[in-house]
Amino acid sequence: MTKTPYSRAGALLSVLLFTLASLTLIVTPASAKPIAESPTSISPLLNGQEVPSIQVKDLQGKAVDLQQMLQGKPSVLFFYRGGWCPFCNAQMGQLQAIEKDLLKMGFQLIGISPDAPQELRASMTKNDLNYTLVSDVNLNAMRAFGLAYFTSQSISDRYMAKMKLKNKLWKNAAGDERLVLPVPAVYITDKTGLVHFQYINPNYKVRAEPKLILTAASLINS
Repeated sequence: MTKTPYSRAGALLSVLLFTLASLTLIVTPASAKPIAESPTSISPLLNGQEVPSIQVKDLQGKAVDLQQMLQGKPSVLFFYRGGWCPFCNAQMGQLQAIEKDLLKMGFQLIGISPDAPQELRASMTKNDLNYTLVSDVNLNAMRAFGLAYFTSQSISDRYMAKMKLKNKLWKNAAGDERLVLPVPAVYITDKTGLVHFQYINPNYKVRAEPKLILTAASLINS
């Protein structure tokens, strides 16, 4: 993949964040945060914070605790917009390609999106995935990580119609029903659920390079 100025800048920022993580004091886990009005006004979970106890759904629609899923094993979590998003599908394929390397280092790979369980199953088949996908239809994880934001009215209408999405619409402060999506992000935690690395970019077309993820994982595991 050809690196854009955005991806190079994002990589440098992420490496800096990773370096600073070792100097960051452990702080109290964040509770559910308000849904942001735009992707540039989110308040994401920070390095040095712990993933809180939040409910998501597995492929069968059963509620599972994300915090418990992370206990005892270092993890790479990635938030994506949905299986309908071509940039997300490309990212899922890239992560599938490095999953074996992550597994060798002892990491598990978990994808989180607002897709319903049945849509996750379709993504698993479409992208020939082996790693775990969980459903965040109630926005529990997206809000706890501070990544949820309201799309504009025009984007909400266009996505719902063109992509034939079945996502629930949520009311913003003005009472308008909007589509809520996560800003795409990658988090890497240790076996206690403590965040050591994050890559977050409001530009949904720019994702973390697989090499960057592997490098960060290897440093955390060293």
